[in-house]
Amino acid sequence: MRHLSAAVLLVSLSAFAQTSPSKPMTERKTDSFLRQYSETRRFMSGRPGKARITPDEKTLLFLRTQPTSATQMLYAFDVATGTTKELLTPDAILKGAEEQLSVEEKARRERMRVSSRGFTTYELSEDGERILVSLSGKLYIVERSTGKVTELKTGPGVIDPHFSPDGKQIAYVRNNDVFRIDLAANKEQPVTKGGTEQKTHGLAEFVAQEEMHRFSGFWWSPDAKSIAYTESDTSGVEKLTIVDVMHPEQGGTAFPYPRPGKANAVVRLGITPVTGGKTVWVDWDAKAYPYLATVTWQKGGPLTVLVQNRTQTEEQLLAVDPSTGKTRLLLTEKDAAWVNLDQDFPRWLEDGSGFLWYSERNDGPEVELRNPDGSLARTLVKPEAGFRGLARFIDKDRTLYFHGSSNPTESYLWRVKDGGAPEKVATGTPAPAFEMPVTLSKNGGLLVTLSSTPTTMPSFQVLRPDGTRVGELPSVAAEPPFTPNTQLFQVGKEGFHASVTRPRNAKPGVKLPVILYVYAGPTTTVVRHGMAENLLNQWLADQGFLIVKIDGRGTPLRTSSWERVVKYDFATITLDDQIAGLKALAEKVPELDLSRVGIYGWSFGGYMSALAALKRPDFFKAAVAGAPVVDWLDYDTHYTERYLGLPQEHPEAYEKSSLLTYARDPNTPVAPLLLIHGTADDNVYFFHTLKLSHALFLAGKPHELLPLSGLTHMVPDPLVTQRQYERVLDYFRKHL
Repeated sequence: MRHLSAAVLLVSLSAFAQTSPSKPMTERKTDSFLRQYSETRRFMSGRPGKARITPDEKTLLFLRTQPTSATQMLYAFDVATGTTKELLTPDAILKGAEEQLSVEEKARRERMRVSSRGFTTYELSEDGERILVSLSGKLYIVERSTGKVTELKTGPGVIDPHFSPDGKQIAYVRNNDVFRIDLAANKEQPVTKGGTEQKTHGLAEFVAQEEMHRFSGFWWSPDAKSIAYTESDTSGVEKLTIVDVMHPEQGGTAFPYPRPGKANAVVRLGITPVTGGKTVWVDWDAKAYPYLATVTWQKGGPLTVLVQNRTQTEEQLLAVDPSTGKTRLLLTEKDAAWVNLDQDFPRWLEDGSGFLWYSERNDGPEVELRNPDGSLARTLVKPEAGFRGLARFIDKDRTLYFHGSSNPTESYLWRVKDGGAPEKVATGTPAPAFEMPVTLSKNGGLLVTLSSTPTTMPSFQVLRPDGTRVGELPSVAAEPPFTPNTQLFQVGKEGFHASVTRPRNAKPGVKLPVILYVYAGPTTTVVRHGMAENLLNQWLADQGFLIVKIDGRGTPLRTSSWERVVKYDFATITLDDQIAGLKALAEKVPELDLSRVGIYGWSFGGYMSALAALKRPDFFKAAVAGAPVVDWLDYDTHYTERYLGLPQEHPEAYEKSSLLTYARDPNTPVAPLLLIHGTADDNVYFFHTLKLSHALFLAGKPHELLPLSGLTHMVPDPLVTQRQYERVLDYFRKHL
């Protein structure tokens, strides 16, 4: 459930804004802060993104929009002078025409949580001389030395283009097959043939994109002579249809969507010469390990695949012989609950001496150096270091860069030099902070970090490896009009991390109603040091609320055992810990009025909000549930079965975790509940909310429903965002 991640968190945090309490909402003037917040996309429009460093470390490329725009343009930052110039705009290519996206490209962007337009991504050739951009399903090459832009002669509807390792070719998917184009001849040639809508070549299937973070379905060989590609057969997968309810005459679009206990896509991996020819299919025990989770084909190592069993309690890392498709076992990972994936691993060393591997077998994240045969050489990063993500491994001096912290609310940049102890890279950012490395140059001489603190919005710092500041990628974003008044705590016998956002004019000792912003599920925490995620929380607090966030058990970034307590039960510990955390927090913050507690969340947080209204109306006096998963039998296989098991084997897990279990009983009360859902959501389908509304109606339980017409799991439209949260604030004013 990648919609539980930070991308959706940013959308969900736009939960609140000010309106005048003295007038009905229909009579009020639009609040200036809420309007600005929505139009600037949470004050993030105009900030740089997708930075790439040229091999000579002289230039940084990045994308950026204007302050109130969603259209990204391409820029270049000169390291020596600190100056920035515009390289290319979508308008220069489209010349006034509107950008067109295929259904497949829209779905892919939804999986990647991309709501921007224009250049949403780009690639830099290995030698740094050429830039590849795509727009409206077409490809363009930018020559860096001259600025010349060439349109490649492809057919329409190009998806997922990538340079070959030698930079002389580009491969991509079109019409469900893999194609390539030789840049010298500018001529398209098919690599695979026979792909169909139900048996695609080179595209990642739904659960690979949504849950595994594997967004591609083909990979170049290091010598650029072969391509490995997936064949994903969805003919046996259940199809769910989305209809634009405002335009039923247009019909619906059907998507293969595997629900728990039902058929998944059948995925196999083939290798074929780029010039076309016979496909060699990779041979592994697909019956025991049906999920193709990760594929890598890197310099220094063989074609390597990671495959998982259906319940994700066991996985095998296999080396592949491309000439025969035969595999040999490198290692096996097992966990009684589940095994987490990290797509940065395995990472083969370029000299072929081994590979980096990620494991949680010792109750926390570790990075290991493995020998070429898969045996353990040594551990590079131990569990107590708080590893969260690999930044880069520099082969030249065998230095590993990563971000993380033993404190889940903070993150910093670290390096490990050839097996030594992790040392913090002094970036100059004042603690506490939330830093993430964006990119490092291949030779390690330059790096870019994304840094945010409680008093600063995210910024992109350009640094040397010793932390020396080179510059900052320029932002043109509008800046927020205030700094959140947020304080972090650690409370309760379990040591929950929590935060409280107070009114800026708060008076000590004056009790205020509480709104709990909740996520509480696997994969995501909400309590962290950062300004951006508390902006609307602060605005709401200024209207007379205390906004609280708590990370209980079941969330990541603590120990593995802390995260795995939700196995077979989403509905008990998750909710109990939120209540226990609030009670413990009230001992430190007596202004919390626990007789007036509301709760709000989106996605898994929406599920938790509805659960709170249904199970604990004695404690929660109002709830707003955005895009909630209502019945876990209706969510996807890879996410749900990881935590709740197969429904045929653990029906009780699905019964106790379903909101319908609590909604159907006419003898139990429900707290005031507002349901919000996009009608075109292809992740948590709109029928989830309709099922809950129907069950509540039949049980005689009043509630309210706000459908967002045509919206998906993301809510990028500024006016919809604005109106949505005017309604949310009104609801909490009314009931708290």
